[in-house]
Amino acid sequence: MRLSTLFLCTAIVAVAPLRAQEKAIDTQRSTITIHVGKSGLLSGAAHDHTVDAPISSGAILESGIPHIEFRVETAKMAVRSDPKIDAKDHATIQTHMEEMVLETKKFPEITFRSSRVQKLAEGQWKVEGDLSLHGVTKAVSLTVKQTGDSYTTHTVLKQTDFEIKPISIGGGMIKVKNEVEIEFQIFAR
Repeated sequence: MRLSTLFLCTAIVAVAPLRAQEKAIDTQRSTITIHVGKSGLLSGAAHDHTVDAPISSGAILESGIPHIEFRVETAKMAVRSDPKIDAKDHATIQTHMEEMVLETKKFPEITFRSSRVQKLAEGQWKVEGDLSLHGVTKAVSLTVKQTGDSYTTHTVLKQTDFEIKPISIGGGMIKVKNEVEIEFQIFAR
C-alpha cells in the first residue's frame, strides 16, 4: 500500500511542472483566416471571400510532451466586408455560410487536438492531429513555424472531405471552389 501511494505522489510531482507550462491561447490576438475561391464558367461574375474564424479557447504546451488544441464557435465566424459587395449581398453570403455550409445550429463548433508534435528544426514543428468540422473528424498534418511569440501555418482543405457541399448556382456556372485555404496565426499568453 505504501509503495503504490509513494508511486502516485511521485507521478503527481513529476507531471505538475508539465501542466504548469501549458499556456492559454491568446484569443484576442490569434487569428484563423479562411480564403474561399470561386470557379465555374461565369466565375468572373462572382467574388472570392475571406472568412474570419475567431478562436474561442485553446492551449499550447511547449515543453514536456508538446501539445496544442483549440475550439472555434461556428456562429462567430464572419465573412469579411468587401467594397465590391453591397450590404444586402454580404448579409446573404453570411447567412448562406451559416445555414447552408457550416450548419451552425447542428454543428456549433470546430475543434483541433494534436496527437503528435515533432520538432523539425529551431522554431519549426510538424503537428499532426484531429480536426473536427461539420460532424466529421479527419487527421491533418501541418508544418508550424514560430516567429517571436507567434505560431503560423497554412493548409488547404477540401470541403467535401468534411461532408460540406460547396455552394453552386446557375447549374454550376458559378460555384464555390471545393478547396479552401486556411491561415493560422496563434499567440500564447
